[in-house]
Amino acid sequence: MATKSGNATALTVLSPIKNGTVDETSYADITRERCLRLPIHENSPLSKVPNTYLARLFILDDVFYESLPANDAVFNFSDITSLFSDSARKKALPRKDHLKSKYLVFSSNFYGNLEDYLAGMWEKWSYVDHEGNQRDIRHIWEHCVAFDRVTDSASFISYIKRCQLDASLFFNGSTDDSLQEQLKALYLKQEFTQFAVAHQGKNAAEIQQAFKAFIERVQPQNLESPTWAPGKSTP
Repeated sequence: MATKSGNATALTVLSPIKNGTVDETSYADITRERCLRLPIHENSPLSKVPNTYLARLFILDDVFYESLPANDAVFNFSDITSLFSDSARKKALPRKDHLKSKYLVFSSNFYGNLEDYLAGMWEKWSYVDHEGNQRDIRHIWEHCVAFDRVTDSASFISYIKRCQLDASLFFNGSTDDSLQEQLKALYLKQEFTQFAVAHQGKNAAEIQQAFKAFIERVQPQNLESPTWAPGKSTP
């Protein structure tokens, strides 16, 4: 399936969460709360994972229908079944499937290949929670089925691959450049906008001299620094 678009890769992971509780709170709700309490923007653990274009985490509780199964505009099944009693109508309706467990869903678009990206997730995913405790990726996946067997980068990569879904019709909403190149471009865009505003109305000689200083400061060819910080949302 179309998991690649140029240099970009799509990753969709559904990890089943154990059916159980801790002190009357389900494993799914514990995992949901941990996801909601992750730091955001430049403090997000995903900002530390190399080459992440965008990513999200959420809990899939069940599959849902927007209307009755097998219902469409040409043959409106609900109109016909409304002629019968409730019990007969319910028996006639198509069977609806439900998930046997809830799932932790991780979706990401990134630059490069899958193995390198997952190795970076295992190594770099770290953050300080709201109680001041140092956490890593295991804190999020802890209550997923079979994750207790994950002990290192290799077993993590193997686990995620087993939970991976094919991504069809993948559209890369970013450029095909590396994250470093895109962050540098974003930084230059912001800085040049400020430069243009600050030098409105000045004569050509002043602007030329200031622009030389500007180029020396922003170093367009240096991708390492200065640059835009991963996850940063405002100047």
